[in-house]
Amino acid sequence: MHINPERSTRPDYDLLVRQVASVLEGETSLVANASQFSALVYDTLADLNWAGFYLTVPGKSGREQDLLVGPFQGKPACARIPFGRGVCGTSAAERRTIVVADVHEFPGHIACDSASNSEIVIPLIKNGKVIGVFDIDSPSLKRFSEEDRAGLEAMLKAFLDATDC
Repeated sequence: MHINPERSTRPDYDLLVRQVASVLEGETSLVANASQFSALVYDTLADLNWAGFYLTVPGKSGREQDLLVGPFQGKPACARIPFGRGVCGTSAAERRTIVVADVHEFPGHIACDSASNSEIVIPLIKNGKVIGVFDIDSPSLKRFSEEDRAGLEAMLKAFLDATDC
């Protein structure tokens, strides 16, 4: 697990929103901005073992849509997740943020890393379309709070505002 001693257990999300805007200023590329965003989150927030994007692509084998792994920080991950499956696919299909205190209790959870115990997934919605999700895993149970949900949603709004999708 990556540990940066400068990371705070209670992040200043207002500051992080400004940092997102600053880091992404002048760049609109989805891949570049998603890479920068993932690195910023992984390096800034404490107690994470994965942070990254899954992007919407046409589905395989007759499925309408899938999520394909995009820029991330952490161990190798599941490459493709169908909409409606696992935490990421459910978040995308239902177009809502999902906070899971214990992933082992989430029906249909996809275990890409057995060290993950809690998760937060935020859908990326731009111009009415789900373009993907941002997924964060932690080895700790109950890692993500309502404050994290609101703060990460604000950070992702800054990301979407800066990015052509």
